[in-house]
Amino acid sequence: MIEVDNISKHFGRVQAVRDVDFSAPDGRITGLLGPNGAGKSTTLRIISTVLKPDAGAVRVDGSDVRINGEAARLKLGVLPHASGLYPRLTAVENIRYYGELNGLSGTALRQRIAELVALLEIQEFADRPAKGFSQGQRIKVALARALVHRPKNLVLDEPTNGLDVMATRALRAIIKRLRDAGHCVLFSSHVMQEVAQLCDDIVIIARGRIVAHGTPDEIRRQTGETDLEEAFVKAVGETGAAA
Repeated sequence: MIEVDNISKHFGRVQAVRDVDFSAPDGRITGLLGPNGAGKSTTLRIISTVLKPDAGAVRVDGSDVRINGEAARLKLGVLPHASGLYPRLTAVENIRYYGELNGLSGTALRQRIAELVALLEIQEFADRPAKGFSQGQRIKVALARALVHRPKNLVLDEPTNGLDVMATRALRAIIKRLRDAGHCVLFSSHVMQEVAQLCDDIVIIARGRIVAHGTPDEIRRQTGETDLEEAFVKAVGETGAAA
C-alpha cells in the first residue's frame, strides 16, 4: 500500500505540489491523472524516492520514503516515463543488473529472470542489446526490471505511451494480472479509455492539488458528467476557473 500524506514540494518560487493526500491500496489499480504541469510527475518522483517532499510524508508498506528510503525502494517497482535501459546491455543483462542491485543473485535471480522473460514474452529479443529495441520491447524489459525483486507496489508512469494496439492490450492484461495477484498499482496516463478500462480508483490533480478522488463512478457523480473524459475536463476546468 502506498500512502501519500499531505505532501508539498516547491522549486524556487514554483509550488509544484500542494497538500496532496491519497492512498493506493493493495489489489487495486489507482490512476493519477492531470494536465501537463499539474504535479503528477513530481508526486510520482517523491513516491519513487527520487525527490524528497518539503512537507508531508509518503509511506510504502509503512516505510517512510524520507526517513528510510532504502527500505521503501525495496518495496517498490518503478517504471519511469523514459525506460532508461542501458543500450549496450541485452534485455536479460538489464534485468539481471537491477536484480543484483536489489540483492538477488545466483539461482534465485536466474529463475526469476526466466519467469519474467516468459511472463512478458521477451524470449525473442532476450539476448539482443537494448539499442534498437522498439518502444514495446523497451517497455517490456523496463517492466521486467521493475518486477525482478517481486515488489508488492508498482509505480508506472505512462506505461503504454508510444505502444501499438497489440502491445498496449498485452500490457493492460499484465497490469490487471498484477492487480488480481494483490499488487498495489499506481499509474499515470493521458488516455481516458485506458483509465476507464483499468482503474479501480482515480486521483485527479491540477495546479498541484487534488481536485477529485474516487472510483470512476464516484468521479462521474462528483462532476455531474456521464463520460469520464468530460468529468476529467470539468474537474480540471473548475479548478482553473477558481484560481
